[in-house]
Amino acid sequence: MSSVLTVSQINTYLKSVLDGDDNLQHIFVCGEISNFTNHYRTGHFYFTLKDESAALKAVMFRTAAQRLRFLPENGMRVVIRGSISLFPRDGVYQLYCEDMQPDGAGALSVAFEQRKAKLEAMGMFDESRKRPIPVCPMKIGVVTSPTGAAIHDILTVLERRFPLAQVVICGVQVQGDSAAGQIAEAIERFNALDAADVLIVGRGGGSIEDLWAFNEEIVAHAIFNSRIPVISAVGHETDYTIADFVADLRAPTPSAAAELAVPDTRELLFELDATLDNLTALVEGKRLALAQQTALYDRRLRQNSPLTRLTLLDAALEHERERVERCGKAATKPYDDALQQFAQRLEMASPLKTLARGYTLCEDETGTLIRRAAETAAGQTLRVRFADGTADCAVQDVWIQDA
Repeated sequence: MSSVLTVSQINTYLKSVLDGDDNLQHIFVCGEISNFTNHYRTGHFYFTLKDESAALKAVMFRTAAQRLRFLPENGMRVVIRGSISLFPRDGVYQLYCEDMQPDGAGALSVAFEQRKAKLEAMGMFDESRKRPIPVCPMKIGVVTSPTGAAIHDILTVLERRFPLAQVVICGVQVQGDSAAGQIAEAIERFNALDAADVLIVGRGGGSIEDLWAFNEEIVAHAIFNSRIPVISAVGHETDYTIADFVADLRAPTPSAAAELAVPDTRELLFELDATLDNLTALVEGKRLALAQQTALYDRRLRQNSPLTRLTLLDAALEHERERVERCGKAATKPYDDALQQFAQRLEMASPLKTLARGYTLCEDETGTLIRRAAETAAGQTLRVRFADGTADCAVQDVWIQDA
């Protein structure tokens, strides 16, 4: 007679059967993901793997999920390495996933596209937020391997194009598990110390695995948050990384990044000479124009100066004075002539004229004119006036002629 088994015994037995079947251990299963659940609290992935006619429950625990370079999505076709076992509590058999790869595309390629879409949706690729590269930076920061070919190429170009610039190198690992953290830390340190005017971040060429550090989010965020403009220089011209999309400027190679970071001294000197010639011509033209303007103002100033106006007014006044004088002479000439005639006649009738001919005048003590001898008396004092003076005389005798 058969014994009665419990559900737990049945499920435990079936689990042991499945676990003991080598055909169900370390198998590879392909299918399409559906009903995908990312259990963020535990880190486990739960989903269904299906094809055209069947479905299989699947689980990927956190330790395995953390190793994935991409995030599984509904509708994604994948190839899974794992084993079939039964979960005794639910009595459900399922695929326990140890590794997962996209079917038809590499895991890194899928991870790259997923991360690119995520960061683009966050606005980290927007052209509007990209900072301009300084025209003439004097401090160039370089984040790369200190021993690779990239640093040699960068230094050679910088020395040739712009030897005046100071180059500050922060050596980091550019591949491997610790590379992304070192690159991000170097960018943050340059910003904290304000140690550069522009940053070149990159490395030489390699496979997608070699370049993967520049696809990590920690590097993307460090570039995005950098106050210093960043030029990405990862790999060769055909290589693209997340850093290229976030950076303010992408260079196809490290050498090209150095070309873009600094001006060419020879071109600067040529432009400086041309600018100097243009400035000289402008200054000379301005000087001639100002000289002409100054000469014009000088003429106007002389013409309108108070001294010039005073000279003109003085000349006009002299002319008017002469004109008035001429007019006055012409107007008074008849009167002058008449006055001269009267003066001549007066002079002829003047007693002084008579005295000049030898005659004299006698006056008594009171100044009364004596006209006749009878008006005098002996002992009287008379004043006799001559043409050239006077004389006081005493009368001794008086003789009166008979009429």
